[in-house]
Amino acid sequence: MRVEHDGETGVQTLASDVDVVDTFLSRARGLMFRRSIPDDYAMVFTFGDADERDLHMVFVPFDLDALWLVDDEVREKKRLRSWRGLGAAVADTVVELPAGAADDVEIGDTVRIVE
Repeated sequence: MRVEHDGETGVQTLASDVDVVDTFLSRARGLMFRRSIPDDYAMVFTFGDADERDLHMVFVPFDLDALWLVDDEVREKKRLRSWRGLGAAVADTVVELPAGAADDVEIGDTVRIVE
């Protein structure tokens, strides 16, 4: 499984090591208590519908790039700072990546989870 970005410069793989979290407990834990993540890693939060989705960085000791998607379209992008970052937007899928991995992603681009 991988996360692909389709933007102005073509298709680019953002992550090839992907964890999909789709249960209440796995979503609640997210990346808390991890010391680091690999450069090619993504955590993907999947939901059945588009709604307001909040992220926090409590107990996450490294910065992240977060993407809020609706039907694979990027609706919001934010760099979340370790320990104190907060973010919220409407999404049916949220993707967390290492800080800098989403630098080329823009609002309106397509980001897909590919099997």
